[in-house]
Amino acid sequence: MHSVETFRDLQREVTEWRRYLHENPELDYREHNTARFVTEKLASFGINHIETGIAETGIVAVIQGEGGDGPTIGLRADMDALPIVEASGKPWSSKSPGVMHACGHDGHTAMLLGAAKHLASTRNFKGSVALIFQPAEEVELPTGAFRMVQEGILDRFGIAQVFGMHSWPGLDVGKFGIRHGYFMGSQDDFDIVVKGKGGHAAHPYRTIDPVVIAAQIILGLQTLVSRRTDPLETLVISVTKLSAAQAYNVIPDDVEIAGTCRTLSSSLRDFAEQEILASAQGIARGFGADIEFRYRRSAPATFNHTKETDLAIQAARSLVGSESVDVKMRPSIGAEDFAFMLEARPGSYIFLGNGPTAQCHNPAYDFDDEALPYGIGYWINLVETILAA
Repeated sequence: MHSVETFRDLQREVTEWRRYLHENPELDYREHNTARFVTEKLASFGINHIETGIAETGIVAVIQGEGGDGPTIGLRADMDALPIVEASGKPWSSKSPGVMHACGHDGHTAMLLGAAKHLASTRNFKGSVALIFQPAEEVELPTGAFRMVQEGILDRFGIAQVFGMHSWPGLDVGKFGIRHGYFMGSQDDFDIVVKGKGGHAAHPYRTIDPVVIAAQIILGLQTLVSRRTDPLETLVISVTKLSAAQAYNVIPDDVEIAGTCRTLSSSLRDFAEQEILASAQGIARGFGADIEFRYRRSAPATFNHTKETDLAIQAARSLVGSESVDVKMRPSIGAEDFAFMLEARPGSYIFLGNGPTAQCHNPAYDFDDEALPYGIGYWINLVETILAA
């Protein structure tokens, strides 16, 4: 197995790639320049099996090892950016107004390219490695991972196991975090339209005021967590949008409420959908109003499979030592659409330390380039651990 020093020589080149991608971010299924950049790099490494246009802008490239027959494992990196105005102040800040790489996907893509270059030159493994460059991780359904699975990449490329990695602010550079079982939360989104009776703000007694009802619903939803859920289980219900009248003197007919639910439990997803409806409807009808309700299930919870997580831990430890791998990392309630791949195949997801930087989805966030050789080394040690020749 390799130490991280093996990959220091790659760091300068991969840093250039990472910063180019950071300067040129693209949203969801519009990563055309990013996909072209990735494809050209893969071809320059001597990789002949490259398929593009998967889920619009996704790519899968296959490297055949020289160690004989064996399984195919998938390594996934996401490519899309976020609709955020950058405030990092870095020389390589986004050149695209209102779009930035605020979640490290530029680093994820660059690290997988760095690993691809090394693996294509050494091929010191049996079987094959499928490099999955995924679009549209940051969107609602259908996300890029969902579409790639639906389009059959796991079957078409014979992928037996899948692995993902994510930059993690707050975890020191050179360290990894992982755990067995549920590691990240599911994401569901809901919309509630309170249907009341509007009128003049001077005469609320002539209305069925949906603003007051909406306020009661918002407060009522919080009791689903504080009073209806086991405190040893995890459920987050956050109301994030509220839309009412646009004038000071108008009570509207309708008020729109929207929010998100996060949990590590599939049964709590069912609970949230049923009880948000029941609570909102009960409150509204108690005031003589009614509601329209929509609940959309997005990403499931990210579940790390036992065997594959053991392999991931082994690969990370071989790179940085046991003391730098937290194998009981606290789960994050944030969602990750790689979960769709983990539902379809066994695999594991790991956090890569990004140091004391701004948090993901923050305008000041930037991927720490000192983390690049650690991510590259992890991928290569993982391949050579699982596909030992």
